[in-house]
Amino acid sequence: MEQIQIALDKARQRYGDLVRPAVFESPRTVSAEGRSQGRSAIPNALSWCELPVADIRVDHLAANRIITADRSSPAYSTFDRLRTKILQDMQQNHWTSVAITSPTAGCGKSLVALNLAFSLGHQDECRTLVVDLDLAQTRMANLLGLDRAPAMGNFLSGRQSVRNTFVQRGDNLAFAANGRPESFTSELLQSASATRVLKETCRELQPTIVIYDMPPMLCGDDVMGFLPQVDCVMMIAAAETSSFAEIDLCERELSDTSNLLGVVLNKCRYI
Repeated sequence: MEQIQIALDKARQRYGDLVRPAVFESPRTVSAEGRSQGRSAIPNALSWCELPVADIRVDHLAANRIITADRSSPAYSTFDRLRTKILQDMQQNHWTSVAITSPTAGCGKSLVALNLAFSLGHQDECRTLVVDLDLAQTRMANLLGLDRAPAMGNFLSGRQSVRNTFVQRGDNLAFAANGRPESFTSELLQSASATRVLKETCRELQPTIVIYDMPPMLCGDDVMGFLPQVDCVMMIAAAETSSFAEIDLCERELSDTSNLLGVVLNKCRYI
């Protein structure tokens, strides 16, 4: 215990408030490979392979129209094209994080986010994190079939570690799904603790891309308050549901405050 405390004190002297006790849950070390890639040398830092493995059933995903996990439908190619376009734009601009939102509820943004994530997961060299920030509901956890998903509020406030929040599926895809609806979500997303926690997570897990599943734009100020923390944003609109006025309003606001990748028209019956 004395050696652990000495290591903690040294880390705090070097990194200040970026080091929290929650990171040091069990003795771990950073490999030489991790150091050579410029990863943080904080003692006991987490590595991707130490995340718990998710029990995500392919049949549950397919039943919930997540078709890119096992490519059970020819429609998966649509998400592959979207994946490639997003990756090209983000790599060209050196971006690593994208927020996904919609004008209103019911547009299918979480479904698109998850299909995009599993499509990215087929690229071995691309390490993808999916973070559920639609904190007023548990939609993503339900879609993934994660019955015991943790409360994202505890994680964003610094009371819960990365290892107790994220689960991995495969070697390059990990999810943090919300298991308990939160109140006052805008204040939580704009808090200093949430900013610090998300930065620490990216430093520890070194993702290629982070997908943030955000709430609908017109349901509150969560999205506008969080946008300064992401590199770009994509909006999902629903055919025959989202009005032109809603799409236009959201598109103008997003273009003024962030880098808008584009608008995806979902639920379209006619091609």
